[in-house]
Amino acid sequence: MDAWPQHDDRRQARNLVRWYAALWVVGGLCPQVIAAIDDHGGVRVWGIVLPVALGACYAVTAPLPRVLPPPVFLCLLAAGIGAESYVRAGAASLYIASLPHFWILAGNPRRAAALSGAAGVLTLVGEAARGGDVPSGNMLFTVSGFVAGLLLGLAAYRYVRQTEERARRLAADLAVAQRELAEANRRQGAAEERERLAREIHDTLAQGFASIIVLAEAARAGLGAEPGRSEQQLRSIERTARDNFAEARALVDSARRDGPAQGPVAATLRRVLDRFTEDTGIPVGAELPDVECDQPARIALLRCTQESLANIRKHADASSVGVVLERYPHGVELEITDDGRGFVVGASSGFGLEGMRRRLAELGGELTVTSSVGDGTRILAMIPTSPVDPTSTQTPDDPAGVR
Repeated sequence: MDAWPQHDDRRQARNLVRWYAALWVVGGLCPQVIAAIDDHGGVRVWGIVLPVALGACYAVTAPLPRVLPPPVFLCLLAAGIGAESYVRAGAASLYIASLPHFWILAGNPRRAAALSGAAGVLTLVGEAARGGDVPSGNMLFTVSGFVAGLLLGLAAYRYVRQTEERARRLAADLAVAQRELAEANRRQGAAEERERLAREIHDTLAQGFASIIVLAEAARAGLGAEPGRSEQQLRSIERTARDNFAEARALVDSARRDGPAQGPVAATLRRVLDRFTEDTGIPVGAELPDVECDQPARIALLRCTQESLANIRKHADASSVGVVLERYPHGVELEITDDGRGFVVGASSGFGLEGMRRRLAELGGELTVTSSVGDGTRILAMIPTSPVDPTSTQTPDDPAGVR
């Protein structure tokens, strides 16, 4: 049924066709059979056989169009209506009831108009052959039905054509929108990856290079007066350079950023704190219980610690630092405090604090910064975590080369 729209309303269209077929049988074929029962002889036989045969042909065409193609059925329908009109009066009503078949099954409006017109002519020819004259009422009824069917059929075809054209335009617009969305997602993904890399470089390589610069300046200044101290600083420079090299390799190799439980983070943080005290001489009081967390949370806590210590080294002029790691039912909290000069939180525009906030937000956590001029600074990082499998015995490697 090519004339019906080939879109989401196909099922509705098929249901309408089924309803029409039922009405055609009840309102078109059955009245002919019932009326023929009161006839006699051959009129009675043919008056019953012809409608039943037409119904049987449609019963084959509807489910098996390859066995009895719709155009062939329409030709048989037109011939059957003409034969019924020749056998007995009243076949014009069967013609009117059958008109939708021509527009549903013909495949195009020209064929539908030609076949329905031929059926109308055969109806009138059958009337004339049977009685010698066609009653004016039957002729008017048949011609009016053909004209009305033609107008309605053409209007239906035009509506279907417009609907299909709109559907094609919508499909084309949808395809364009999907391509644009895919491109936007690609650009967004690239931007997010650039931002992630920038954050990783800031939190690792940039901090390492800053430490190298500070240590190198101190070592150069003390070469003559404190050679032992300068030697220690040079060793720190070497270790920091090695760590930066490992960080760079991890970034290039896109080191794994998630996975199963990776063991306690306390040992990693303690090494970072020891390195900080060794490089700066600032004592760190630490409470670092063995807290289990997954790899993303572990890396986030490590980066927050590194960034906070780097800020303390560069800006705080602190004499002591405190670090407390604790697990609560709602997650893991890391608190870093110093007794330095402090700052106005709302006036801070550095990349470091914003990078920490974004890193924690990606894990559903948050960063709280409390500080005021002259009163030191408190950094509180919170990461919600899921229960840790106590059977896990995997021993982790330090992320991104921290030793």
